[in-house]
Amino acid sequence: MITTFSVRDIPFSFPGSWFDISPVIAENVYADDLHLVSHQTGMHPVLRFTATPAGADVEATPTRLRWRHGSGQVELVHENAGTVRLRGAGLGMRIAAAAETLTPFSGTYLYRDPRDGAYVFTSYETGRRYRVTVLSAPTGGGAAGVELLGIGERHLDLPDGPDWEVAIEEYATSRDPYRPEAPFDEVARRAGEAFRAYVEAVAPWRDARTPAAELAAYVLWSATVAPAGFLTRPAVLMSKHWMDKVWSWDHCFNALALAAGDPELAWHQFHLPFDHQEPTGALPDSVTHSEVLYNFVKPPVHGWALARLRCDLGRQLTRSEMSSAYRRLSSWTTFWLTQRRVPGHVLPHYQHGNDSGWDNATTFDAGRTLETADLAAFLILQLRELAALATELGEADAAADWQATAGRMRAALLSDLWHDGRFVARDPRTGQAHDSSSLLALMPIVLGDDLPTEIHTALAERLEAHLTKYGLATEPPGSPHYAADGYWRGPIWAPSTVLVEDGLRRAGHTGLADTVSDRFRALCEQSGFAENFDAETGAGLRDRAYTWTAAAYLTLAAAHQRRRLGAVTASGRQRPRC
Repeated sequence: MITTFSVRDIPFSFPGSWFDISPVIAENVYADDLHLVSHQTGMHPVLRFTATPAGADVEATPTRLRWRHGSGQVELVHENAGTVRLRGAGLGMRIAAAAETLTPFSGTYLYRDPRDGAYVFTSYETGRRYRVTVLSAPTGGGAAGVELLGIGERHLDLPDGPDWEVAIEEYATSRDPYRPEAPFDEVARRAGEAFRAYVEAVAPWRDARTPAAELAAYVLWSATVAPAGFLTRPAVLMSKHWMDKVWSWDHCFNALALAAGDPELAWHQFHLPFDHQEPTGALPDSVTHSEVLYNFVKPPVHGWALARLRCDLGRQLTRSEMSSAYRRLSSWTTFWLTQRRVPGHVLPHYQHGNDSGWDNATTFDAGRTLETADLAAFLILQLRELAALATELGEADAAADWQATAGRMRAALLSDLWHDGRFVARDPRTGQAHDSSSLLALMPIVLGDDLPTEIHTALAERLEAHLTKYGLATEPPGSPHYAADGYWRGPIWAPSTVLVEDGLRRAGHTGLADTVSDRFRALCEQSGFAENFDAETGAGLRDRAYTWTAAAYLTLAAAHQRRRLGAVTASGRQRPRC
């Protein structure tokens, strides 16, 4: 069965490419026509595609995009990361500059290259050129706005008569005239083979029980960009819609989904933010093509992620890789222990909800600067992973120090923040404790059986209030603070789901863990891979093609398939985790 999708939800793109084809041209802005949208120097619609006559339907598969009207159609495929081919038969196409105004500092200029007759659109916003080479075309087409300055339409028309074909390339300054790599159908076949190989590597376990696996794989595959700008490794962006960055905890979930099938790409994902680590050890808030932001950080889930990554990676780490990971993780942990602890305090603090990744969670209604239980729990896991790495690297004294620090933090977590059967947050300046109904207060479940039985059991019981038919609401629907589209004040999110499911399973609450996994997977199969979801209706919210959501589906589905298959082995025992 061929996977199809709506380009209003998921952009059409190709691994390595910095552009996509989509009607989404800005945050929550949907154009009538599809556009070539570049993500270099930001998100910029560059070219507009208008099928003629009007009224064409659009159909997308992972490797082919079609406009259809009556008996006519236009097809678009990727020849490579920087080039698309378009072929029309009985349907025309206008390829126009998205911006009609050209100034000395903005807009798109169109000229015709006298070397080969190609039409070149050069964009101020992206700093790139977009060359349209006509490979075949009947008479009756034409261009407008060539070398036009100021305001006006700049376009190339392909008529709706006999067959025509063009190639469009994105590049920097100059290159030799375009020559096709292969005929159109061969290009399409190669793209199909590349995607099928990727799916087979990333989700070889897929079957009828995991109907969204191929589309989840496509979301990750198509959101991957080649090294450029500040991203010096191949990177899986959070989206090729407006969330076109790598945030410093989102990347961990993408790494986990890719670990077994594409270990090299997974390893790159884990390290992306660490390439921009500050001398204090802090990671940036986010990295993208043309900016690195440091105004906030993100939660230290990296120790938890690295422990899982080392279990699931399709190969052993070299000593050099292990040493590099240890050094970077050590520096990141030291940041929290030195820069984010009040003198004399064992527990670190967030300076804003954004530091936690749960930007506006109700936990932070009591104050923005807080010592929270989730932060302590993540650091305990990270300290334990550092101890394991130090042991493997032969640094016994360092391993003992990390374990001792983890023990002190665990003791402080339980003595200072566990009150009356629940975890609270504490103002590091006044010591005042604050309660909240946010799911964030239950995130210490990620410690699993490292928590006392009575505590992880209490957390599991409290999770029931957050569990809707679609999954874990970040604020209980019965809360006066609940908002259906309230970001972290109600909607269901992928990372909290994966973290909670993992902690429940390690604490022995496998039935509840199964329910959390089952409901989230069913939600994705119903509503796709949105940034987050309405907890009561299951509707996708915000950016509709978010990679950590697709990654969470793949991670949970792969684990579910392993458990299912393990249950029918001759021994009757589930495959152990390393």
